[in-house]
Amino acid sequence: MEQYEPDRLSPAQVAAMRRSLRNGRAAMTRRSLLRASAGGALAVGGLGTLSACGIPAAGKTQGGTSAEDHSATEKRVSFSNWTEYIDVDDSGKRHPTLETFRKRTGITVDYTEDINDNNEFFGKLKPQLAAGQDTGRDIIVLTDWLAARLIRLGWVQKLDPSNLPHAYSNLSPQFRNPDWDPGRAYSYPWQGISTVIAYNKKALDGIEVKSVSDLLDNPRLKGRVGFLSEMRDSIGMTLLDMGKDPAKFTGDDFDAAIARLQKAVDKGQIRRFTGNDYTSDLTKGDFAACVAWAGDVVQLKADSPDVDFVIPDSGYVTSTDNMCVPNRARHKTNAERLIDFYYEPEQAAALAAYINYVTPVDGVKPYLARIDKDAANNPLIVPDKAMQARSHAFRSLSPKEETAYEEKFAKLTGA
Repeated sequence: MEQYEPDRLSPAQVAAMRRSLRNGRAAMTRRSLLRASAGGALAVGGLGTLSACGIPAAGKTQGGTSAEDHSATEKRVSFSNWTEYIDVDDSGKRHPTLETFRKRTGITVDYTEDINDNNEFFGKLKPQLAAGQDTGRDIIVLTDWLAARLIRLGWVQKLDPSNLPHAYSNLSPQFRNPDWDPGRAYSYPWQGISTVIAYNKKALDGIEVKSVSDLLDNPRLKGRVGFLSEMRDSIGMTLLDMGKDPAKFTGDDFDAAIARLQKAVDKGQIRRFTGNDYTSDLTKGDFAACVAWAGDVVQLKADSPDVDFVIPDSGYVTSTDNMCVPNRARHKTNAERLIDFYYEPEQAAALAAYINYVTPVDGVKPYLARIDKDAANNPLIVPDKAMQARSHAFRSLSPKEETAYEEKFAKLTGA
């Protein structure tokens, strides 16, 4: 029988994970764009303890393993999500959208905020998934690289389109066809995450910043530029500036992007590579401009009149956190009904108004405007078609590529 063997982590991948946990997206609260992006690695420390001769795989081909669906007789669904990643009422104890779903359908949602990091959460589920057992969860929210891995392993179920009419119709075009799940057969985005250029108007003092080239080449910005310590964001934005598509780049393209950033490091143009701690540098003016996460920019703009952002003409990098139904889930139909519920524009608007992420749902704007006109007009929350067209996803990496690219990026950043 074919066995599941966890990926081997290179020293560079371990370093990337530690950077993410220490000061990258994994270190943030969800309201400031929390995402553990440990470079696609599945295991660290105790997460890599399954041996190659241990637990058999549930499946190596796409298409997970279903179980008897108890949705009709058990009116409930278990939903595991990240912390602070859903709407909350004034009491801080109730989630209005989940209450609406329960009243409408009679289905109770057991909502648990038990995801703090992709790798840590995967470590909880891996023994059960590998053994073909029920995890006790009907919906799990995974960042795109980990969702891609579970789909490839056959550990999440194919969704039934007949239970997802709103999701099918209202999913934004920019999120419809990731290379790891074309047509969204196994996943639907919970929210989108965008990487942009942020700047401090006071610190710029009239200097124009419109592109990554401006960050890397304008001598008046020397020592006042920041890039992110997350490889996909910094390399992806640099590739776009070079006229390369992050969804289709080659090894030579990657090396060229590394070389371009290395030149800026060597001449002192880049002050440092950071995790979410760039927010302090930006508001203080130590960074005049930097590569930034859109969720942070929304919050920073609300607190500081000097902070603003620009979308380069070359485009920007977008990733997603995704709802998936794990193998052997007891309430698959109920899970699909809940996924579909959040693709109704009115419900998506209620969610977006609270968490300020990129909504993946078309038709949200008029509903969101009733709640928060500023949010409805914010392209970092509701991208218009022109902005959507400039969105690019970073392609899936093979384990070999992952190791090589993280090593090169770690050398660049001095990690």
